[in-house]
Amino acid sequence: MLAVVGTLAVFGGVVAVTQISSAQDRRTTTRAASASCVPASPGATAPKGQGSTTRTWQDGRWVRNHWGDGQMSPAECEQTNAGGAGAGTPTVACPDVRGRLPQVPDRARAEVDRNLALLESQIAEANRRLAADGRNGGEFINNAILRPLADKRTATLNRIATAIGRVAQRPEGLDQLAQCAVTDIPQNGGDNGENNGGNDGGQNGDGNDNGGGQDNDGGNGLDVLANDCSDSRLEAHDGFQNGNRCVSTAFGEVGAAANNPSLLITQFPDQVRRNQPFTLRVTTKNLVRDRFLAAGQGGYYLESSLLNGEGLVRGHFHTACRMLGSTRQPPNPQDVPAFFVATEDGRGSEQPDDVLIQIPGLAQSGVAQCAVWAGDGSHRIPMMERANQTPAIDVVRIRVN
Repeated sequence: MLAVVGTLAVFGGVVAVTQISSAQDRRTTTRAASASCVPASPGATAPKGQGSTTRTWQDGRWVRNHWGDGQMSPAECEQTNAGGAGAGTPTVACPDVRGRLPQVPDRARAEVDRNLALLESQIAEANRRLAADGRNGGEFINNAILRPLADKRTATLNRIATAIGRVAQRPEGLDQLAQCAVTDIPQNGGDNGENNGGNDGGQNGDGNDNGGGQDNDGGNGLDVLANDCSDSRLEAHDGFQNGNRCVSTAFGEVGAAANNPSLLITQFPDQVRRNQPFTLRVTTKNLVRDRFLAAGQGGYYLESSLLNGEGLVRGHFHTACRMLGSTRQPPNPQDVPAFFVATEDGRGSEQPDDVLIQIPGLAQSGVAQCAVWAGDGSHRIPMMERANQTPAIDVVRIRVN
């Protein structure tokens, strides 16, 4: 559904992003080698057969791309169950090309699209070769995988530049995007070592002494029914995306009202064609996008909310597009969206800044509801100081013809 590759408009001042698509509640995990390898939910896996975790070069730096909320594809799961490296296997990471292109003229679009797709297939083939023969060492990887890949990419990038140059100004510097690297990607938020899911009691219904309890005569004189899981008949939440559970993880830190996260979709198309790639520009404020505990690996509702030294929420934000069957009745909440990613790039401050969300296309005609909302490191909507504040969320509707 998401395999169509297209040319996306480039906007100035946009930061690099990491995108993570949701696996909903069907997943495979690395918790046990005997776990069954089930098919991924729609929209849960990376396009072009890439692994569950990849890296790309965007806006002058490497960024991580986590797909499936950490859920492995069946092939990766089978490799792990057979004793392979699974999601930790080194992968080929190449500079982003689509984001570096100028506006592509219509007369060049078909040829550019074909060559962009070819770049993706070249990376996928290099990853397959790396998985099969990567144990032969660094010199072999450089000589047999990375150098041939760079040669292929150079030729393909030259064809892209030539196609555009026939009808418009030829883009310069594309050949600088030919070189790729091999990286072994860490899990659950990468370099963020602190509080990386290590929340005692987060996986158990007991043993958590700070489950929201306020020891002041039963809760400010109000008839509080519960503020922890001690009397719940539901089993303890285990960090995975399952309902009918009770979460004992403490809510955590709440920032001041002026520091609470806010965001807005500041640019979007009114309508697109079926399977046509398009871009949403999202502007966030007071959201430090540096925490993501993979829900597909048990990081859901596991970590308490955290603030940085300036009192800003640490987390990421989500983007989802779902097709509306009706504009008069609410959609079914359990339906899997056509597109879902979470975005983490290590940036964000009290000043507004922009992120581009690149959507490869929607396969179904109709009205798409595309929503963006903030999340803390463990996927909850960030808490606010006051009840009458509007959460960090925005929604637009896009006609798909």
